[in-house]
Amino acid sequence: MHPDCDEAGEFRAPGTTESGFDGPGEWQWFCLDHVRQFNAGFDWFAGMSADEIHAAQAPGAGWRTESPVFRATAGVGKMPRWADFDDPLEAIAARANGIKHRARRETEVAMSGRFSREEAGALETLGLGSDVDRTKLRRRYSELVRRYHPDRNGGDRGHEYRLGRVVEAYQLLRKNPSIA
Repeated sequence: MHPDCDEAGEFRAPGTTESGFDGPGEWQWFCLDHVRQFNAGFDWFAGMSADEIHAAQAPGAGWRTESPVFRATAGVGKMPRWADFDDPLEAIAARANGIKHRARRETEVAMSGRFSREEAGALETLGLGSDVDRTKLRRRYSELVRRYHPDRNGGDRGHEYRLGRVVEAYQLLRKNPSIA
């Protein structure tokens, strides 16, 4: 909050310490007029070289930053990563095509009559087709549990969500009597 202002501080501005290894930095909170005043005098490019400033101001700056959805470990289906593309629109199109392809395969499996829509999604999660049998199901389940379990990843719990999805998919499919 600005020392000369009684209004509530609704707008965040960088504080005296930056984000780092020890956690997020401090923030200052200002009213609209004082945050504008702060921004007008703030040097956003302090400590950057001319090349770094130019790169930061480029129209596509920041699009190569990976989000969890585009990492190579994003899911069983290995969705594309930002770094695999020169154009961000190609990356978005590849992701959309992957989603459409997955939905089409799930629909085809569900239409076969052997699996429900939920079971078709579970097969997709495990990376299996409609020709699955008990042996293939158990083998794939074991493989994915070993891949995503924290004990196999140095204690990293980053794959915990995927592991949970794999376990749920297996639990659903193992109850299906048509999987012999």
